[in-house]
Amino acid sequence: MNQQPRGALQAGAGLSRTLMFVMALACGAAVANIYYNQPLLGVMEHDFPGQEGLVGFVPTATQLGYAAGIFLLVPLGDRVERRRLILVQSAVLCLALLVVAIAPTPALMVAGSILVGIFATMAQQIVPFAAELAEPDKRGVVIGTVMSGLLCGILSGRTLAGFIGHWFGWRMMFVVAIGIMLAVTGLLAAVLPRGAPKTKDSYWTLLGSLWGLLRTEADLGRATAIQTLLFASFSVFWTILALRLEQPPYHMGADVAGLFGLVGAIGVLIAPVAGRMADRRGPHVAIGLGIVVMVLSWAVFGLWGSIAGLIVGVLLLDIGEQGALVSNQHIVYSLRPDARNRLNTILVGGMFLGGAAGSAGSTICWHQGGWPAVCWFGVALVVAALGLHLHGLGQRRMSAKES
Repeated sequence: MNQQPRGALQAGAGLSRTLMFVMALACGAAVANIYYNQPLLGVMEHDFPGQEGLVGFVPTATQLGYAAGIFLLVPLGDRVERRRLILVQSAVLCLALLVVAIAPTPALMVAGSILVGIFATMAQQIVPFAAELAEPDKRGVVIGTVMSGLLCGILSGRTLAGFIGHWFGWRMMFVVAIGIMLAVTGLLAAVLPRGAPKTKDSYWTLLGSLWGLLRTEADLGRATAIQTLLFASFSVFWTILALRLEQPPYHMGADVAGLFGLVGAIGVLIAPVAGRMADRRGPHVAIGLGIVVMVLSWAVFGLWGSIAGLIVGVLLLDIGEQGALVSNQHIVYSLRPDARNRLNTILVGGMFLGGAAGSAGSTICWHQGGWPAVCWFGVALVVAALGLHLHGLGQRRMSAKES
């Protein structure tokens, strides 16, 4: 008879509020590290005159690193004891942040940013761990709560970075980030339970199985494609915001760009609501609503050229993105309980590849056509996601009629 490791919680046993809060906090702290550079981009470019092009690649490099970490490290969560894996990633992340903080050249900054992205994927070890520990009928709420922490980290991290970067310089932000992650590592070591591995397959077998999962699970492929497009659009805005605010009629700095993170953090409130909707009515309604809200956000950005318009647009953009993400995760985590980390690898890996593409594409649009080109690019990505969603709904209706 197999015994659970001492201190382990069984799948479906439920989560205490304290443990759920710690997991949400750790997710937010980890993922914030890949967004600190966005409101700091203008400040960083000023420190390296003549090398702005390479510095401008830092957000894209960080997201590419995150995508690589998802594909290379997150599948290990199905094979390696999760608590140990999360703690190791957290410790190495601190070292990667140190590389960025002391980088004397843009090239080393980019290299360090890639490493930060790779090891910040500890957040994507925590989310499926929480889904596994949750009671089945409360899984949507648990995912929504943990994802609230993740989104809060994304958005409040921008605020913190904008403030510290403006007053103390961008390097100090990464020194502060090291302190935050050291504290989080200690907290996780104290409270995180152990989780038994789900498979004894080799690492290469796990990686090879990703394509098989994507090929055989149609809902996984559709959810991944939709979320990839939506997150690309989300990244389009946040990558360019600091540069947009430096121009007329705003003439504002990194501190104000960071404050927009607090506005977007209100979108955190939608995550538990979307989770409950997914539990009660199914996730597809919430996904559709999220996409429509994101279309409206880009209409506001393009047509309402004031600070008030940016604030309203940010609220709509973040609420729509978060609602769709929680609902797509609900779909994916319900497919194969024995492969949740690999399912998460595909969903979030595709999503952050989309984020990197959105960041790179937005930079090109900005330099070629300014803010109008950025807005057209952002809305086009969301409209493409809407088309995939409607096509999926049509297929579901046809399947229901045939059965």
